[in-house]
Amino acid sequence: MDTTARTPSHSSGNSSKGDGAVHKVASSAHAAVDRAAEAADDAARKVKPAIDRAAELAHYAVDKAADVATPTAEWLGERGESLIASPKKIVDGTRKYVEAHPLKSVAIALVAGLLIARVLR
Repeated sequence: MDTTARTPSHSSGNSSKGDGAVHKVASSAHAAVDRAAEAADDAARKVKPAIDRAAELAHYAVDKAADVATPTAEWLGERGESLIASPKKIVDGTRKYVEAHPLKSVAIALVAGLLIARVLR
């Protein structure tokens, strides 16, 4: 069994005309692809400075945000325990005051309730 590739033999002269037409179409297609690639390259060259500038501005904005956030994060880290303990201190202080002055506390609560009701009307 013969496994070598064979080229078809052409017995008529029309075959070379067909090959010429195919070659012409292929050449035209290649030229069109080359023009499209050149146009894409030109567009990329024109857009690249704008993209680079946008990336530079984005990096600048991120750096500024990090510069602003860093001291705040450090402050929260240092004061975190006291900030968490503050509401607990307020509740404990209020509880002690109510235990020491129960009638006065009820009167204050009543007045505060009346004021809030009046403001919300």
